[in-house]
Amino acid sequence: MNLYRVIGAIFSSLLCLAFAETPKTHPASDDATVLAVVDGTPITAAEFNQKKPQALFQAQQTLYDAKKKALEALVDDVLLEREARKENVTVEELLKRHIEPAIGKEPSEEVLKVYYEGVDSNEPFETAKDKIREYIRQRRIIKAKTAYVMSLRNQAQIAYRLEPPRAEISLAGTPIRGAKNASVTLVEFAYFECPYCQVIHPDLTKLRTEIGDKVAFAFKDMPLPSHAFAEKAAEAAHCAGAQGKYWEYHDRLFEKKQYEVAKLKETARELQLNGDTFDKCLDSGAQAAFVRASVTEAQALTIPGTPAFFVNGRYINGPASYEVLRTAIQEELARASAPTTGMLRK
Repeated sequence: MNLYRVIGAIFSSLLCLAFAETPKTHPASDDATVLAVVDGTPITAAEFNQKKPQALFQAQQTLYDAKKKALEALVDDVLLEREARKENVTVEELLKRHIEPAIGKEPSEEVLKVYYEGVDSNEPFETAKDKIREYIRQRRIIKAKTAYVMSLRNQAQIAYRLEPPRAEISLAGTPIRGAKNASVTLVEFAYFECPYCQVIHPDLTKLRTEIGDKVAFAFKDMPLPSHAFAEKAAEAAHCAGAQGKYWEYHDRLFEKKQYEVAKLKETARELQLNGDTFDKCLDSGAQAAFVRASVTEAQALTIPGTPAFFVNGRYINGPASYEVLRTAIQEELARASAPTTGMLRK
């Protein structure tokens, strides 16, 4: 069996495994399976799944990321082997044929000296320059190979069917903007003082304008103790929500970036809320328990920082941006008609 058939067989097997079961945030155990016994009292898989539904989410996410990376590498191998067969050469010869012309000439002595001056090294230039030259060559090879493989991907029709894990996120009492019965729900864990949350706020506004009622946007509080007014600002937004103006207050906080208690009360009056009612709500900590519950949920999901986004329970791993979120939303809209399990508990 040649290499192409071997790779194809592995690829097919991996896809079959991916299709077999949608990853969940809890063990794939039979509900009646006993996982532990405490003084004669059994703890079953059903009880574990019910009481610790988020316990394994990040572990599942890590496994998914590893599978995805390996699957993408396997797809690249299949594409390269297929192209090599077309040109009647080996993969090594194929890469040499398409990559070497893109490497270009070797760097000049002047270029090597400029690079050397930017390196913290006690090694003399004359002994270091060959290492620098080889490093630059290897970087160019990697760049050229990446570009060539990407060109093969663009010419092929590739459909990834590896399903990501999906977190169970409670939306009970959570402010939601857009149609509540939308097929896609984007959940943001964030807080108003977070500088990165402030940066991405305009992108979320752009997404809402572009996509409209196809997507519901939910905001979950995750104030970090590193910012003194973060928790009170979150409470203030919910105090405004108690008077029917959560989102107006939410947007105003991101615009003004003023979070001292006095400023929070001032913002309430700018929005023509009942000032006495708002002040009593904020000063008494009436919304503190709700905010803390959201923080507890974020901690259970072991969210590393803010902002953190989930699209239909699917975690956006890595830096979020308008393009990243838009792509994830479009992917979820495309699969909206397919059968799904409950990812969000409304």
